[in-house]
This record gives sequence, C-alpha cells and structure tokens, in this order.
Amino acid sequence: MRPEGIKAAKAIRNNGKGKGFEEYKSMCELKMDDLAMKEKLCKLSILDTLLAKKEPLSESEEIVKNKLLAKYF
Repeated sequence: MRPEGIKAAKAIRNNGKGKGFEEYKSMCELKMDDLAMKEKLCKLSILDTLLAKKEPLSESEEIVKNKLLAKYF
C-alpha cells in the first residue's frame, strides 16, 4: 500500500502539464519585452555619446544621430 502523499503528488504532477506551457509563454513574453528595452537603452546610449561629442561628427555618425533622434524624439 502506498502512502497518501503519493497519490496527491501524482495528481498535481499530471494536472500541471498545461500550466507549464502558460508559464513558458509568459516567461517568453517577459524576455521579449526585456530584450526590446535593452535594445532601446543601447541605442539611446549611442545617441547620448554622439550628442556629447565636441568635435564635428562624420557623415555616417550624423546619419545615425538623425535616425535615432527621429525614432525616439
């Protein structure tokens, strides 16, 4: 004869299969939001660096600066 806890543990284990997918889906969504925020912070730091430069910007740096300003401001 099995102890009572074995049946309860099996029931929880078998009922939790659908829950795992939902948890994975929510974790994936959080990760995507986190990656988007990191990308935005990276681009804003590049913009900050370009705006802080005292010497004149090269043509490519000027293009990047203008694109980032248009996108975020």
